[in-house]
Amino acid sequence: MTIVNRTYEIPSSAIAGPGGLLAAVAASFAGEPLRWFVSAVGPDSVQIESTECLPGSLPGGHAPGSTSAPSGLAVAVSLIPTGIGCAIGGYAGDAGPATGLLASAVDLLVTNPNAVNASNFIAGDQRVVYTEGYMLDLFGRGKIALRVPRANRIGVIIEQAPDAALAEVLNVINAVRAVHGADIIGCEITTEPIGTRCARHGSGAYVGQIDHPDVLLAAGKRLLSAGATALAVTTNVRDLPEDDYVNHFAGAHPNPVGGAEAVVSHVLTRVFQVPAAHAPMLNFKQFHLSGRVVDARSAGEFVSASGLACVLLGLRRAPQLTAVPRCPVSASISVDDVIAVVAPATALGSVPVLSAAERGIPVIAVADNTTILDVTAAGLALPGVIEVDNYLAAAGALLALRSGISIGSLCRPLPALGATMALADALRG
Repeated sequence: MTIVNRTYEIPSSAIAGPGGLLAAVAASFAGEPLRWFVSAVGPDSVQIESTECLPGSLPGGHAPGSTSAPSGLAVAVSLIPTGIGCAIGGYAGDAGPATGLLASAVDLLVTNPNAVNASNFIAGDQRVVYTEGYMLDLFGRGKIALRVPRANRIGVIIEQAPDAALAEVLNVINAVRAVHGADIIGCEITTEPIGTRCARHGSGAYVGQIDHPDVLLAAGKRLLSAGATALAVTTNVRDLPEDDYVNHFAGAHPNPVGGAEAVVSHVLTRVFQVPAAHAPMLNFKQFHLSGRVVDARSAGEFVSASGLACVLLGLRRAPQLTAVPRCPVSASISVDDVIAVVAPATALGSVPVLSAAERGIPVIAVADNTTILDVTAAGLALPGVIEVDNYLAAAGALLALRSGISIGSLCRPLPALGATMALADALRG
């Protein structure tokens, strides 16, 4: 199986609206997409960047089926895309406070793992649904329901590594078992490298590749056969650009690792239909960083030896796509429960945002969460986008939507309906 990164240009003439864009993108792929997003918008075309595998090369997969009936819960989706330099959430769990605030405004907040992952730290909240990106895309398109378990049984895939690195990883696993009571059913240490690699698209967004996905899938299959219901993966990430990584810790560059991590988890979720998440085996500190105070947003990663602890904690209640034996759920939610999707204002070209616009679900665009992209509501001609300055205002918008209060009624001026007619009648009288 070969994984490749591609770029497509779709003429504006092929796009008639959000539904038109989704259909045009689906018709453009040369392979099976694992991950894609709109990376640029011009006057005559839209640019799509994707990570794909050859058609038919991945085994298994999800056959879209019926989703659950609306639960009655107020659900929001918060997107913090990885590898595009989000000012909030593009580092190490630094979107935790914003995520917690949004979660306080709804019953459940669906978000991607990197919004809260911070190596030894994680911004945990029972209302946060820690959802792998491939699964989140299926949910946004209405293909699946998310079944939030009371607890998953976690299997850990560990890439072949020197004994010292393996000892570090195993100590983290045992600490999470002893301190947090996580149900980790076992580990699979591969006898060959998996080969997770950092790569970069033309837009500057970071993506990734896997040299030996067959090694990854074989280890995952063994753990699932042993009873795991969620898969954690820890590997080294290769081809890491040293200067870019140093600049990332200084708060001036996107995270070079996130795109590679997303490819690993997307492959596992696509094939096995279970939640999955990746962590770097050993966090990178050797690049002229010793003894330095780094950007506060990166500090969680900098003070942790491994990235694994937060992944193990997040996967404990990560949602399932289907009913799993001996895995009772505490909630089952569908896209019909979603009252809004929240995303950075310059990164609105993701599957969940475009699908929400197509369905008439409000999209809340946060201006303060800047990125390296410029894919805006105006550029995509998305209707009904609620533009706010920051996550404080986004939480207020969610509270209004949850309470059935018109966003327009909170803004001034507030035009009077029928005012022109009333004035004309008065003048005639």
